[in-house]
Amino acid sequence: MSKKMKGNLIMMLTAMIWGSAFVAQKQGMDIVGPIAFNGVRTILAALVLIPVIIVLDKAKGENKQKLDKTHLIGGICCGCALFLGANIQQVGIYYTSVAHSGFITALYVVIVPLLGIFVRKRVTPVLWCCVAASAVGLYLLCIPTEGFGEINVGDIVIFACAVAFAVHILIIDHFSPKTDGVKLSCIQFIVSGILSLIFMPLVDPALGFGITSVDALLDCWMPIAYAGVLSSGVGYTLQIVAQKNTDPTVASMILCLESVFALIAGMIILREMMSLREIAGCVIMFIAIVVANLQGTEKSETPKAPETQEA
Repeated sequence: MSKKMKGNLIMMLTAMIWGSAFVAQKQGMDIVGPIAFNGVRTILAALVLIPVIIVLDKAKGENKQKLDKTHLIGGICCGCALFLGANIQQVGIYYTSVAHSGFITALYVVIVPLLGIFVRKRVTPVLWCCVAASAVGLYLLCIPTEGFGEINVGDIVIFACAVAFAVHILIIDHFSPKTDGVKLSCIQFIVSGILSLIFMPLVDPALGFGITSVDALLDCWMPIAYAGVLSSGVGYTLQIVAQKNTDPTVASMILCLESVFALIAGMIILREMMSLREIAGCVIMFIAIVVANLQGTEKSETPKAPETQEA
């Protein structure tokens, strides 16, 4: 199996983890505020990864990658983008429906190649068609026949979240080949968690949640643990590791399948039913992703300047 195929399969597993985590996130929002939930889950994810880093470094011995300036800069950049994307999404969900937030968030599948143009990521015409097909599939999957209706504040907020996640994907694409994926992921969680805890007293009360107490956190320990350990700790780390061997545009389309897995998780756990319209959306998305994996993306042929060794 090629490295590219392995990376795509890992990305598919990431989408599955994230999709099932929507159930945990929904349950957690019933007890604590959105910023508090994200802050605690990302700090928990960082704590989970610290022993993993220690074990992996011992296994690698002298071949381990040191925590250098590139790791710190990449982790801070990824953490800021993750902080914006995750928290803007949670706030947007508060004002709009899950269907709207699911479709608008997944617009990063279109935003990634558009932003990628500015960093010399050339996309083939066939892959552009796949991006368009993915958008159509997501529309059928997430939006009812009545349509969007009037755009509200929540829809605009969620669109900002899609832009943040698109930037997050491109930042990872830039730093992941130069860094240890697990260390980069751990740093981004620390940064995102600290920023979330700083803004928690300002944003959550404004949304009517109040300051989250320790008792409230203990009441929703299971959703936080699932979202922190699997969705954050495992999911985002798999994303970073997998993107070393896959293209960011293809990765974004695979990751948007979290909407499909969210529906599947809803059917199994919440006993929700899937309509023919939603099934059609799933089929279109899967076809688009298969074609994209076969077609690939044209890489820029501009030679990179040699990297300087940090002292």
